[in-house]
Amino acid sequence: MATNRYDQRKNFEEAEANAIGTEILRADLLPPADAASVRKLLGDYLDQRIVFYVNKDDAQRTQIDERISQLEVDLWAAVRGPAAAQPTPVAALVLAGMNDVINSQGYTQAAYWNRIPTAAWCLMAAIALCSNVLFGYRARNAGKLALVLPLVVSISFLLIADIDAPRHGLIHVSPQNLESLARSLGHSNSS
Repeated sequence: MATNRYDQRKNFEEAEANAIGTEILRADLLPPADAASVRKLLGDYLDQRIVFYVNKDDAQRTQIDERISQLEVDLWAAVRGPAAAQPTPVAALVLAGMNDVINSQGYTQAAYWNRIPTAAWCLMAAIALCSNVLFGYRARNAGKLALVLPLVVSISFLLIADIDAPRHGLIHVSPQNLESLARSLGHSNSS
């Protein structure tokens, strides 16, 4: 379960970068003033998405989420106005692209909230405990060999917990695709 969720978080990071990159290109289909505004907002949004991935401070997460929410409102307004003024298939394409940008953030957020349920942890702990008790009972005179199973089970639990904690620990998703997009745009993370 933890590795599937980790892979899902990686895939969503890639999808976010693709959606933002595509929308930056589609912004050129808007009138020049609107296109410049959308590109600037998308650049700020890209910076905040990178900060979302690298942030490990729980206290800052609320501020990041608020900033991202405000930028999404601003981005939608920036494409909605020109689309309402000239409802064409091209404007619909720009709107659909912005919808993809906003949706991809929502999917990523859901993947970060999706963790191994407590019941699954309890079941794994019960199985580990029973296995260790049975192994210990069977190997009463094994000495140091009896420490191998508890050690292996402990390391396994540690790795599972580390993979399942997307913001803390050693194993986490880095925003490689988003950072690559920022570099290709000549945009650096200023937050």
